[in-house]
Amino acid sequence: MSRRQSSRTGICAAVCGLLMAGYGIYRGEVSVVLGKAINICMECIGIG
Repeated sequence: MSRRQSSRTGICAAVCGLLMAGYGIYRGEVSVVLGKAINICMECIGIG
């Protein structure tokens, strides 16, 4: 694979990732993810 095609593939992957992250934010998934993260952290500490 040439350096140019590798660069193009990386840019395409980054754009796809940003689009998917934006869609998740649009759907309200941020609160779900943060809620799960808080529960996992509380279990690791031993509080929850």
